[in-house]
Amino acid sequence: MQRWRGVGSAPGGWGRSVVTIGVFDGVHRGHQATIGHTVKRAAELGVQSVVVTFDPHPSEVVRPGSHPAVLTGPERKAELIEALGVDVLCVIPFTSEFSRLSPETFVHDVLVEHLHAALVVVGENFRFGHRAAGDVPLLQTLGKTFGFAVEPAPLVNDEGTVFSSTYIRSQIDAGEVGAAAAALGRPHRLDGIVVRGDQRGRELGFPTANLAVSTPHAAVPADGIYAGWLTEHGHRRAAAISVGTNPTFAGVDRRIEAYVLDFEGDLYGERISVEFVHRLRGMIKYDSLEPLIAQIQADVDETRRILTV
Repeated sequence: MQRWRGVGSAPGGWGRSVVTIGVFDGVHRGHQATIGHTVKRAAELGVQSVVVTFDPHPSEVVRPGSHPAVLTGPERKAELIEALGVDVLCVIPFTSEFSRLSPETFVHDVLVEHLHAALVVVGENFRFGHRAAGDVPLLQTLGKTFGFAVEPAPLVNDEGTVFSSTYIRSQIDAGEVGAAAAALGRPHRLDGIVVRGDQRGRELGFPTANLAVSTPHAAVPADGIYAGWLTEHGHRRAAAISVGTNPTFAGVDRRIEAYVLDFEGDLYGERISVEFVHRLRGMIKYDSLEPLIAQIQADVDETRRILTV
């Protein structure tokens, strides 16, 4: 997959293409359907498939400080999009100037002038241009003017629940990681580096990997204990994951710590991924260490049962 920074990166002699446009945070099942349809139609037409997305998130530019929690960082998003068979990922720097483009100018400058769109595939609720003034009917009208077709992609839902990035963020924020995984098509994942913590887990007999998340504004699940997976250097291992402030020890900083089952080793400084499969319980404050240790062991046993390892 080619990766372009801005539509100006399109090479000279670039032919026609099938284009889809969106933030695509999470690359969830709805996004997968839209992008998959884009790839399929490009193959049928014998042209290139192009995914256009933006960096940073448009809301951060339009409403500074309102950046939504991020489901997938830029590199992870690119990996997921590439896995869908896309030919080109074009990331447009979203600036104040770009945000002020009218719908007509956006279509002419991006879709026609640079990408030579033969077909544009977008979700039914797609909006574009200054103040999101453009919608699918307007895009279809402009397509007739500039010589491209438009195919709206139906929203993907499950029993009436439409899969959207906003819905998935709300589920993660509530700790409902199973519902988030159902919409994503995979467990929610956080990436980062293992850093040194307070060493309390080691003292309790359950040494943990303390994750420093690498993506700003990352969507972190609600405080609690989760069954999940920790992956480092391609090795995927079952883990009991704690999210919170360690109230038993009057902690202040919110941390993500993973106890890896059946593992002895040093992960400090390693780049890892943590996936959240199931929420076991909320965070509890204990008056002494004995019940805390017993509860941790129960959490580990439940993690083993859920993940069947």
